[in-house]
Amino acid sequence: MDPNAATGLAREILDAYAKPHAIAVAPSGRDGGLDLATAYGVESAIVGLRRATGHTPVGLKVGYANKAVWRALKRETLVWAHMYDDTVEHAPANRASLAVSRLFAPKIEPEIVFKLARPLDAGAADAAAVLGAVEWVALGFEIIDCVFPDWKVQPADFVAAKGLHARLIVGAPRTVDNATIQALVEALATFKVKLSKDGEVVAEGGGRNSLRSPALCLGELASALSRQAGSAPLAAGALISSGTLTESQPIGPDQAWTASLQGIDLPDLTLRTV
Repeated sequence: MDPNAATGLAREILDAYAKPHAIAVAPSGRDGGLDLATAYGVESAIVGLRRATGHTPVGLKVGYANKAVWRALKRETLVWAHMYDDTVEHAPANRASLAVSRLFAPKIEPEIVFKLARPLDAGAADAAAVLGAVEWVALGFEIIDCVFPDWKVQPADFVAAKGLHARLIVGAPRTVDNATIQALVEALATFKVKLSKDGEVVAEGGGRNSLRSPALCLGELASALSRQAGSAPLAAGALISSGTLTESQPIGPDQAWTASLQGIDLPDLTLRTV
């Protein structure tokens, strides 16, 4: 796909999300298909178009951060896409609201969010080394949205469609320092999460669902970026949403969603939809 075609597909996808309206056939299902290298070219074009309208990338979100999914899709690593200054919201009191009427088919995912204190390259060999580059960790809600029929997407469609990213809500952060890294290594690998809708638990999971630990997922992202031509390494200040901890759940208006963690010192996060 030449640059003009990549930009054309990027515009098509951004327009579908802006309306919103369905795209009848996902890019991977069209004549010629769509491979991941081309999909990252489309994602890069989306970054350029968003910059042109005054919006700045603030980090990356991860997709397919589960090795069972890798086996099913014959994948060898995760995928990613950018998040922006107008799609990330901080909720220091751990409560937020979101209007969902402008979204097409939204779902919610509880995720662990990191902010980097320094660049992270592919050389971080274990969770402790990864956390050595982290400024803070927080619980977040990733709101995803899909304009393709029945949520049927391949990894290349995910990448080209800006990672299905609609919004990230970030709860109160916990500072990471040398004194707490070792305990956090264990906690991130073993904590559990319950996701509740209007007071009823609808999904459960834990840190192991994100490549056995969100810290290991962050390290895998750094390595994957180093292998993808044209991708910049993770820089200081970047926010990383490290993959869903439970199965994604559809959301609608007038709902209250709460994620509660056990085994890690992060407070509950609640989102009300309108």
